[in-house]
Amino acid sequence: MDYDNRETVLSVKDLVVKFTLRGQELTAIRGVSLDLYKGESLAIVGESGSGKSVFTKSFIGLLDANGRVDSGEILYKGKNIAAYKSEKDWLTIRGREIAMVFQDPMTSLSPLKTIGKQILEAVTLHRGLKGKEAKDCVIDILNDVGISNPEQRYSQYPHEFSGGMRQRVVIAISIACNPNILICDEPTTALDVTIQAQILDLLKKLQAKYRLTIIYITHDLGVVANVADRIAVMYSGDIVEVGLCDEVFYNPQHPYTWALLSSLPQLGVKGEPLYSIKGTPPNLFMEIKGDAFAVRNPTPLEIDFVERPPYFPVSPTHIARTWLLDPRAPQVEKPPLIQTISQRRGKGADYA
Repeated sequence: MDYDNRETVLSVKDLVVKFTLRGQELTAIRGVSLDLYKGESLAIVGESGSGKSVFTKSFIGLLDANGRVDSGEILYKGKNIAAYKSEKDWLTIRGREIAMVFQDPMTSLSPLKTIGKQILEAVTLHRGLKGKEAKDCVIDILNDVGISNPEQRYSQYPHEFSGGMRQRVVIAISIACNPNILICDEPTTALDVTIQAQILDLLKKLQAKYRLTIIYITHDLGVVANVADRIAVMYSGDIVEVGLCDEVFYNPQHPYTWALLSSLPQLGVKGEPLYSIKGTPPNLFMEIKGDAFAVRNPTPLEIDFVERPPYFPVSPTHIARTWLLDPRAPQVEKPPLIQTISQRRGKGADYA
């Protein structure tokens, strides 16, 4: 993708999302800003509970009933959709403009309706098609997502499909809405490795055909290595590093990104235990001071416990929220595993 002539399709500015739970407030998203560019594939990665799904659900008004956007903006086509309150407002965005593929297809599909009727509902609602024209459109979409014998499959129920095929149906429902942005929330987690690769390849093909902008949500950097144009690393409700895929993989700057990459099984050394991140994420019911990762960072700076770092530029397309990039910071060596990544790059390493 040409990032010199990039067009912003969605812009998030200082977004804060809070939840009320048992009389207490939990801050799930802590002042996040991010621009999404037309036609790109953006991967949002981080541990479970880092805020990835909450962040993107706020784009389509799917926060739980006890959650709310406390402050900040989500700008889409000149409108601040974060200010939307009614379901009527959100229906102008959800599906029609921004659609979502969830990780478990069985919870996304009704067991009582044929898959044809479930896709037909989206085509009728969002494209305004009816009768034979609508059914023909569904058949074409089933064909696009790689389902053989679509005319026969149209009348079958979800339980008659394998896990991989059900995920293709969920993707078909999402693109039937003809959206501009497609959010894929752990779309391959429940699938085996071979099917994972097929689904990711399918999404790349659909992106080109339907001119989609795709957001991938995952805890596994290896999954998105071959499909993402950019990667945003999320930790404790904050985006700590954003860059092109190669920049984040081969020149990571934030200690949390180092830890995530070091945890990849592909970087493991035979006979040695796999790396794991020590400790647990901070309590989001409490105010977080400084760098949220400081308490788990093996080599923190004193200021990491005192003041939240700003974003420092690494390149025109790469930023990181870490005091290590401050010109006054002492030199901290990257972990040995991270230092070997550039050597692996020269040998054509594959992290997928």
